Amino acid sequence: MNRNIRRLGAVIIGLYLILFVKLNWIQVVQKQSLDSNPLNTAQIRRDYNRPRGTITTADGVLLAQSIANPDRTSEFGRMRVYPEGELFGQVTGYYSFTFGSTAVERQYNSELAGTTFAQQVSGFSDLLIARENVGDVSLTVRKDVQQVARDSLGDRAGSVVALDPRTGDVLAFWSSPSYDPNEISTLDSKAANANWNRLTAAPGNPLRSHQFQDRYFPGSTFKVVTGGIGLQTGKVTDVDPSYPFSNGYTAKNTTLPIKNFGGEVCGGALPEILKTSCNSAFAEMGAETIGPDDMVAGVANWGFNSTPPIDLPGGVRSVFPTDVGKNPAKLAQSSIGQNDVQASPLQMALVAAGVANGGTIMKPHVLNEVRNSQGEVVKSYTPTPWLHPMTDVFAATMRQDMIGVVQGGTATAMAIPGFDVGGKTGTAQLGTTPPRSHTWIIGFAGPPGQPATVAVAVVVLDQSGASEATGGVVAAPIARAVLLAALKAQGLA
Repeated sequence: MNRNIRRLGAVIIGLYLILFVKLNWIQVVQKQSLDSNPLNTAQIRRDYNRPRGTITTADGVLLAQSIANPDRTSEFGRMRVYPEGELFGQVTGYYSFTFGSTAVERQYNSELAGTTFAQQVSGFSDLLIARENVGDVSLTVRKDVQQVARDSLGDRAGSVVALDPRTGDVLAFWSSPSYDPNEISTLDSKAANANWNRLTAAPGNPLRSHQFQDRYFPGSTFKVVTGGIGLQTGKVTDVDPSYPFSNGYTAKNTTLPIKNFGGEVCGGALPEILKTSCNSAFAEMGAETIGPDDMVAGVANWGFNSTPPIDLPGGVRSVFPTDVGKNPAKLAQSSIGQNDVQASPLQMALVAAGVANGGTIMKPHVLNEVRNSQGEVVKSYTPTPWLHPMTDVFAATMRQDMIGVVQGGTATAMAIPGFDVGGKTGTAQLGTTPPRSHTWIIGFAGPPGQPATVAVAVVVLDQSGASEATGGVVAAPIARAVLLAALKAQGLA
């Protein structure tokens, strides 16, 4: 009998241990993924009828607020509305009883609801008076710059990211197609479900923030990273090596050459090959001059194989293959942004920002500050460095080389009179007939001889053409318009 009791006790203890491990696995290991799942409505159900703060842009435009529900028969006394609709849908996200929340609404839910520790402590006095203890969230994005990004991209699929390289402030964060969060936050559950089904089935998946939740082949914009690694390792300067003038490069252990666009012949030192976006030279630079070890270590310093630490949920990491040590052909292709290299538009904006900011990449962020109901600042963002891929000396070299691309290379359409503008075009061929490609440009702008105040990345998806000029023709005018709008917003133009 005692043996049976001991066995039963052991079984019960074992079951408790299994339950304990499973519970802790859910609460600790799976917590982040469960919290970030937009279909998790637990917090929404708890908070929906509570007061909730507003979301505004840096230029004072109202993006989200809670208003009285006009339907007096509803169980909900409030409803969340978004006055700017689809213009900022992928920044604010939605706050829906049916589908949970995304983007800023999820990231800063506690601040908006007034439930952070700091807000609770400062709100003790509100218990004695009729006052809502909520947080009003102010963002770094601006309507004037965001609207130019949307209008310039038009009805083409793609993304635009603009930020201040000195602080990491995100100024514009646009992806097309977008969506109107009012369609998801509506209290009409039938309408919300119908809108959800329509949007999830729509071409281009408008509910997805492609500017940081998707990645694409970066094409020749990646040559800024390769060139930057070459400079930082001391293996490349603006005068040496001078690569042979050729129409292609054939890596070791292969007979298949990497061709230049249109079979053109190009070569020379770094400033010239960046201007002409010379495939053969940069392929040789990565495969032979720099080599696999320094390339793999170098791309990590630029943020590849990591997820940019933006204060929005669901970002993806950009990737560079790490298995290139014994594969010179793959390394050569990867060094020009092909093969398995993929990057989000946010990541490529950060590459441009790193050059513009003296070799330091700041953490990107959309939060400016949070104020309580009395207008007091209870939380503000402090600019924070993320990575240091280059010294200021080498960043100054790359900065000047990128300015050369705008002054006399493939990115001349990006030039803004009276400002230092640097850029790099890119074309990621899709291998279709007739030829189509994703067209890219990255760059920066600022007053002459002074630190750049804006960095930008633009990708326009699935465009006709496959030459390096495609990025300069399609993406460059968009980038120029956004840079100019940001400069005006900063009082510089």
